Amino acid sequence: MIKAPIFSNHGCRLNAYETAAMKELAEQAGVDNAVVINTCAVTSEAVRKAKQDVRRQRRTNPDAKIIVTGCAAQTNPAAFAEMAEVDVVIGNTEKMDPKVWQGFAGNLIGLTEPVQVDDIMSVTETAGHLIDGFGTRSRAYVQVQNGCDHRCTFCIIPYGRGNSRSVPAGVVVNQIKRLVDKGFNEIVLTGVDLTSWGADLPSAPKLGDLVMRILRLVPDLPRLRISSIDSIEVDENLMHAIATEARLMPHLHLSLQHGDDLILKRMKRRHLRDDAIHFCEEARKVRPDMTFGADIIAGFPTETDAMFENSLKLVDDCDLTWLHVFPYSPRPGTPAAKMPQVAGPTIKARAAKLRAAGEAQVTKHLTAQVGRAHHILMENPRMGRTEQFAEVVFDTDQIESSIVEAKIKSVADTQLVT
Repeated sequence: MIKAPIFSNHGCRLNAYETAAMKELAEQAGVDNAVVINTCAVTSEAVRKAKQDVRRQRRTNPDAKIIVTGCAAQTNPAAFAEMAEVDVVIGNTEKMDPKVWQGFAGNLIGLTEPVQVDDIMSVTETAGHLIDGFGTRSRAYVQVQNGCDHRCTFCIIPYGRGNSRSVPAGVVVNQIKRLVDKGFNEIVLTGVDLTSWGADLPSAPKLGDLVMRILRLVPDLPRLRISSIDSIEVDENLMHAIATEARLMPHLHLSLQHGDDLILKRMKRRHLRDDAIHFCEEARKVRPDMTFGADIIAGFPTETDAMFENSLKLVDDCDLTWLHVFPYSPRPGTPAAKMPQVAGPTIKARAAKLRAAGEAQVTKHLTAQVGRAHHILMENPRMGRTEQFAEVVFDTDQIESSIVEAKIKSVADTQLVT
């Protein structure tokens, strides 16, 4: 028998943030002898790995109650409820409800409803589960938004997360003030569709308004970082912050998905190829040290060799550095799953080409840093990250969570060396 619950997290930073919140809720409720698996639904492979984890956890902890939650549990609860290893399935709203965890305390799990998953589309407010940071002792992630109002043809996530909901600016600012008081030197704003922040709030503020407000009202915050954004939704104030605020880190991860206009239309994206290139050019014009990461899907249905080449060229055209490459896999219930599919070996080969292009871009970026000085946030005594999120290693101990200025001497594999 295990005492404290075991938590197993799959997927994105937001899931990891919510896993940390669930740990607090379970601890407050006195839950014991349980394994909680927070699933991801972004790809079929993610769901397969979640089910594999369920079976592994049952073998390792034969007497524990197994609770499955997260996006895969929300979108297809029956797939987990029918597994013999699973005791309870709870949805993305339920997992943040203290009353649900109180119901799991003691030996009550076996007496609770085995499937507790409500309609996520009926949720109109953010859950009141904000925790004071998640991450390393140097960097904290703050959830400011959840859900998505868009319906990209390949994506199941809106059905796991619901429609877009924003955390009010005042709540965000107060939380960041508490984190800075605790010694965090970098805050990362995170959400499912971050650039939609504010659309559901009074007067419909934009993400740039939130960023400027944070930087103005929390002057002691050394570094603010933004996670993945949709470049077509970047507002005037956010561009102003990029241009004028040194405390806003020069690193943006873009939800690009593809480099061919016809595929982008079939994906139901809101930008075209030239829009992405123009944004990167404009951002670099006002912030020359800006670096970009990007999500790109390889092998989307109907993708020809020429269409794929447009994605490959986009890596150079936007001068992308940190790539997240996703081999396309059909998600049941999405329009793309009904489109003519690309052969599996072709998808695999195209994904490999994109990853190779990404690796070359990382090498190019790191090599360009040799001889330059950076302000490095120390994640542990021997490793930290630059403003552009590159890893830097030291041969002597530094103070963890401090910001150290150092000159880069060389490159070792995917790390900078001081």
